[in-house]
Amino acid sequence: MTGQVLRDTTAGAPMDDNAGIRINVGGFKKRLQSDTLSRFPETRLARLLQCQSKESILELCDDYDDAEKEFYFDRNPALFPYVLNFYNTGRLHVMAELCIFSFSQEIEYWGINEFFIDSCCSSAYHCRKMDQDRDDWDDRSDEGSTTSSFDELLEFYNDATKFDKQLLGSARRRVWLMLDNPGYSVASRIISILSILVVLGSIATMCMNSMSEFSVLDSRGEPTEDPRFETVEHFGIGWFTLELVTRFAVAPDLLHFFDHPLNVIDLVSILPFYLTLLINLVVESSPALANLGRVAQVLRLMRIFRILKLARHSTGLRSLGATLRNSYKEVGLLLLYLAVGVSFFSVMAYTVEKEDSEDLSTIPACWWWATVSMTTVGYGDVVPVSIPGKLTASACILAGILVVVLPITLIFNKFSLFYKRQKQLEIAMRSCDFDEGIKEVPSVNLRNYYAHKVKSLMASLSNMSRSSPSEQSLNESAGPPQKLSY
Repeated sequence: MTGQVLRDTTAGAPMDDNAGIRINVGGFKKRLQSDTLSRFPETRLARLLQCQSKESILELCDDYDDAEKEFYFDRNPALFPYVLNFYNTGRLHVMAELCIFSFSQEIEYWGINEFFIDSCCSSAYHCRKMDQDRDDWDDRSDEGSTTSSFDELLEFYNDATKFDKQLLGSARRRVWLMLDNPGYSVASRIISILSILVVLGSIATMCMNSMSEFSVLDSRGEPTEDPRFETVEHFGIGWFTLELVTRFAVAPDLLHFFDHPLNVIDLVSILPFYLTLLINLVVESSPALANLGRVAQVLRLMRIFRILKLARHSTGLRSLGATLRNSYKEVGLLLLYLAVGVSFFSVMAYTVEKEDSEDLSTIPACWWWATVSMTTVGYGDVVPVSIPGKLTASACILAGILVVVLPITLIFNKFSLFYKRQKQLEIAMRSCDFDEGIKEVPSVNLRNYYAHKVKSLMASLSNMSRSSPSEQSLNESAGPPQKLSY
């Protein structure tokens, strides 16, 4: 190769249709007739026939030898016989030994559409390509899991190193690890179990307090809270407050303490109690503000948010939160499907049942029925009575199953990914030992982390150094690889 480009074509006309072009694909040389290439004008080689300037030529090939009038392409020579066979026969054939990933990239480069794959190879090709896409998605998911876990572990390590420059850093770090890492030591496990019991006890007393069997009346005959439940509630509030204050006191970064969602949940779980006390004091001092008592009743119901504190001690709940946070597209898709289905079947039910059923005499009433049916809940409070209405209900239920299952599968796959990542992160955190100071970064297996970064490159080069027997037969049918055929 001289590296020079075509000079004579810059001012001339397009190449003659009866002329041929000489190409060199990674050492594989061949002369192709223009009429053969013109049968497929959208392909890269056919577009060379219309080039009128050196710039347009170099946009399609890697180099041009002005002396030999030869176009050079830096591509895999082992796959080019399949391209030649396509120009001769008009069809693509895919051998079983080929890498689908490399073959797909190659025909895309030459501008050949997958629709030209012959029927004998089309089914197997697309099946293998779908399997490859599925494997790539799994690899990207694993890569995201590895990357995210590694980043979170580094963030955990960086937070732990901040104690070295603080007063009583070593003691504060031990308390911080004991509170924020439930499986770090025996003491942390005991605190975690005690915290879970307090949360469950607080929720149980709130539920039992709503039952008539446990209701207590005051001197005026009005219902009031059982003193036993009130004692449990005060103990729980004291424990939750002590837990939050301690976490805040030993936090490595006080300014960003409430950036963590679990710390916000801890605050929300105790805030209604103190706001209720404040409101009661205001109401007692100013009877004109008696309506604020209703606000206190609403705040008491917010105690149910304490159940979210279990997320600090449950890998599954944290994984569920991460899944919902990162699956808003799938959740939106699910809601869209349900909205379309509910709107369609509610109108259908109204049309066939408005004269036979009073419960389905309006479209808004049918919305409730369609929602219950499509989500396969089936309360049975509203049902169609006519045969067309029952057929519509059957179609609604079957459509609901399909509509719910499709997005749920995607969400479940993400949940499995985040659960796996969270377990790996917890194991890595528990293996960190800071008793004698921090000397080096905790050991992390970076093999998979790096392997995913170069996998795509290795896949594209995997066929460069080998040629299968089927490829050799194509080479023989196409002619000697290093001779020019005129």
